[in-house]
Amino acid sequence: MRNIESKIIIEAIANLCAKANFHLPNDILCALKQSILYEDNVAKDILEEIIENAEIAKTNGLPLCQDTGTANFFVKLGRNVQIEDGNIYDAINEGVSLGYKNNYLRKSIVTDPLNRKNTQNNTPANVYVDSIDGDKIEISFLPKGGGSENASALKMLAPSCGWEGIKRFVLDVVDNARNACPPLIVGIGIGGDFPSVALLAKKTLFREIGSKNNSSFYDNKEKELLEDINKLNIGPMGLRGKTTALAVFIETKPTHIALLPVAVSIQCHSCRRQTITI
Repeated sequence: MRNIESKIIIEAIANLCAKANFHLPNDILCALKQSILYEDNVAKDILEEIIENAEIAKTNGLPLCQDTGTANFFVKLGRNVQIEDGNIYDAINEGVSLGYKNNYLRKSIVTDPLNRKNTQNNTPANVYVDSIDGDKIEISFLPKGGGSENASALKMLAPSCGWEGIKRFVLDVVDNARNACPPLIVGIGIGGDFPSVALLAKKTLFREIGSKNNSSFYDNKEKELLEDINKLNIGPMGLRGKTTALAVFIETKPTHIALLPVAVSIQCHSCRRQTITI
């Protein structure tokens, strides 16, 4: 059994909050730079400004976006790990509080959806824990902004809708996501049930652009959807162009014979994500 002091996790999370909000992942930057080759006029100018913004944020330790998001954590917790003086949930929330306060990141979480009183430290975080073999903790962090989250959607389709029904729903969601700061990353969950399909869609956002789906069938569906989405001519920041989305990611899971749940997790071009292992 490996003992890990909670303060080690707290400090790691605080640093993770800063790093994720200041550094745009390299695969996103590469995709943005590649997209410039296919654009001109306003669309090209916007992509260049997005890249410049990322460079300034990294150099000066500034947030990529003023909306530093809801803190989402996906944790793989080794069964041979014992956390001293606490638990993984408390440690992560303390780390978020410390990281957001010390780095002057915007606090966006309210205690109640109607009373709207700010918690002042961006907690509570959404923490999802999976138990795995071993004595390590893998923590993946996704700070997701309110604009892209508002554009996300879920629908319980009838199984008879099939792929064409799924595609119509996804294209409709993207077409209504013009204010979600495209170019987008579109995460799609298919299967499971009402609560699990949304989580499935959000998890896909950790995939790197250029990675292939494990299923050749769904890999082809991702390519098909990306092509159709970019034909919508929404373009960077919704001002028209060929680059409405940088990537489409699909994840599936078994479902009930009467169900075809589909969730679309829209992510803006500021797809901030980081993973650490303790």
